[in-house]
Amino acid sequence: MSKIRNIKKILGWDVRNTKPEFDLNGEIYSQFKHFRLPLILIQVLMLFGTLGYMYIDNFNILDAIYQTGITFTTVGFGEIAPISQAGRLFTITLIIFGFLVFTISITILMQVFAKGTFIELYKERNMLYKIARLRNHFVIFNHNEYTVQLAEQFKQNHIPFVIVDPSEDLDEIAVKYDYPYYVKEETYTETAFLKSHLSSAKGVISLSKNISDSITIIASVRLYEKELGRKNPYLVICNAESQKDIERLKKLGANKVVAPPELMAKRVSAMAIRPDMENVLDEFLYKKDTPIDMEEIYIDDESWFIDHVIKDAHLRDRLKVSIIGITTANGEFIQTPKGTTIVTKGSKLLVVGNQEGLGKAKELINKKETPMFIGDEEIDYV
Repeated sequence: MSKIRNIKKILGWDVRNTKPEFDLNGEIYSQFKHFRLPLILIQVLMLFGTLGYMYIDNFNILDAIYQTGITFTTVGFGEIAPISQAGRLFTITLIIFGFLVFTISITILMQVFAKGTFIELYKERNMLYKIARLRNHFVIFNHNEYTVQLAEQFKQNHIPFVIVDPSEDLDEIAVKYDYPYYVKEETYTETAFLKSHLSSAKGVISLSKNISDSITIIASVRLYEKELGRKNPYLVICNAESQKDIERLKKLGANKVVAPPELMAKRVSAMAIRPDMENVLDEFLYKKDTPIDMEEIYIDDESWFIDHVIKDAHLRDRLKVSIIGITTANGEFIQTPKGTTIVTKGSKLLVVGNQEGLGKAKELINKKETPMFIGDEEIDYV
């Protein structure tokens, strides 16, 4: 069985644990209630015709069913056996009623598909099944020009995300901006959380221009987080227009808050002061498949690195990784720390290097035993 499962997984057939948290089957099945009346009428007409032919012309049951079927559907195969004058009058009546039943059925069918509800529900159901396969994705609330740019960056860096927005034309927006996953729902509702598979997400991003929307989303997400009993809190990122709004959102539970005007001012200032450095970020940090990356490394409580100085890890000379910032447990940020800076408990390191070096640095820093280095090799523990 394990080999079969592995083969299915390789071929993309393994769909275990990919059932959406929000079930649309009930709504889809409810669309079939419009066909109840035509189906009932067809069954009544078939029963009426069968009994009529059996009574009027003494047909056996199979001949009566067959004659009824070809008559009320107006197929026109003719009589399968001699029919009396009364039987022919009955046949004419059956044809008229059959024509009426089919007319009613076609009308109802056209009305159902004209509304588009059934097709929309089926498309949404397929989208929810795709979203249910995501893990460690980001849920981005609200579509605007910020969302478009962020989505483009996420796609280039292969970061999965789901757009949640209540706009009626979200289907057209998703096609225009190539959103792979999206949910048409009010952003702060539990339904939106279930449809976007928030329980398996890494974090949420609110890019609303209205701070009240971000406040509502933060409060709702943190409450949902408690209901789930998550061990790892969501990474919540918001945007704000002023320093006052930034402070408010952080107090309410946002991990990161960005201010577009401030970011633009800093970027323009950097361009003006150092024109030659204008494209450094674009070339190395934001470019797809860049050889240089930036990452935050959390220091485990049992790490050997706690209460040691930075240079003890030999990150720069061994792994070509540099620590460009330290965030202490009380929130203080130390920019470009020196080699003699002591790493305290609960700190986060902001490091720059290639992906391979960052991975090895994270593993090295969070070891429990203190490594001893000779040259470039780790040979023993003390």
